[in-house]
Amino acid sequence: MACGRTNSVRDRPEINVATAANLTRAFAEVGQAFERQTGIHVTYSFGATAQLAQQIEHGAPYDVFAAADTDHVDQLARKGLVIPETRAIYARGKLVLWVPDGRVPVDTPQDLTRAEVTHLAIANPQFAPYGQAAVETLKTLRIWDAIQPKVVFAQNVSMATQYAATRNADAAFTALALVYDQGGRKIQIAENLHQPIDQAIAVVRGSRRQDEARKFVEFVLSAPAKQILKRYGYE
Repeated sequence: MACGRTNSVRDRPEINVATAANLTRAFAEVGQAFERQTGIHVTYSFGATAQLAQQIEHGAPYDVFAAADTDHVDQLARKGLVIPETRAIYARGKLVLWVPDGRVPVDTPQDLTRAEVTHLAIANPQFAPYGQAAVETLKTLRIWDAIQPKVVFAQNVSMATQYAATRNADAAFTALALVYDQGGRKIQIAENLHQPIDQAIAVVRGSRRQDEARKFVEFVLSAPAKQILKRYGYE
């Protein structure tokens, strides 16, 4: 019987989803709900949006691309690497400034200029839309030049969050979805300080499991998945 169970697991359909790091927690739950409904198992490859897009350009065997912006999905569509009719915006992310345990006196982004703040974690804006939004925010507030020497760039927004969680930074700009239920202060950033973080998804043209991939995209756009995403702070 054990052998039979092993074979059934091995034989079940499976898709590989290139997933922006801000979705680490939310999509884990989405994937479980999708598998319960369809029997299709989801394996995620989390990372910075730009780096995942580069991997797709180089032929990485992904079935779906769930980005933290729209630009990278649209660029891949223009290159014929994702299927345009499957492209959809599935969420709008929310940027927050997270100060774990209230360890430094920060109640607004402007407080980051205080001497008590020595290290601020931000996802690398070259690769990560949340990092780009953070830098845009600081520039809009005209405090980027003062804060830049304190910035520690992380590879993606999940790693930026970890820097703050492990006390390698006093605070971090991160996705609300990654810290919505964590302690400390979560200072929501007004959306007029940066470009909207609209997040798009599409089926990768080179996928060998097109039907399963399309079902996953459809599920992400469905009411049950939207409820999960909303609970994690996405619009």
